[in-house]
Amino acid sequence: MRIVIQRVKAANVMVNEQIIGKIGQGLVLLVGIINEDTLADIEYLVRKITNMRIFEDEIGKMNLSLKDIGGEVLSISQFTLLAETRKGNRPSFTGAGAPEFSKRMYDQFNNYLRKEVPMTTGQFGADMQVSLINDGPVTIVIDSKQK
Repeated sequence: MRIVIQRVKAANVMVNEQIIGKIGQGLVLLVGIINEDTLADIEYLVRKITNMRIFEDEIGKMNLSLKDIGGEVLSISQFTLLAETRKGNRPSFTGAGAPEFSKRMYDQFNNYLRKEVPMTTGQFGADMQVSLINDGPVTIVIDSKQK
């Protein structure tokens, strides 16, 4: 799994011009899944994301985790994170997980995450519009295959 983590002051996701999820301070996660992902990848990423110290403490040092600040998560499925761009000018997405498998893994990832922190999601496979106020900006890429 490859995830782009964005620290935000607030965020929301819309489908068909309707807000289907919104959060206050926390993290927006853009989640890409490959066919080789496993439950171990999910457990690793949930542990890392919820405990990663990327929020500032009272002296301005990144020393607090999502759990420490009582932050929220907006999780968005995004197969384009697995784009192969070395050849030609059109990205190839053949490295992304099969849709049925990816949906199952995405749902499982969200279920594990939901046990740890308040969160909401976008709609798997939908055309979504994500709005956010990036905080910092702080943007981190984490990949379970590159531990």
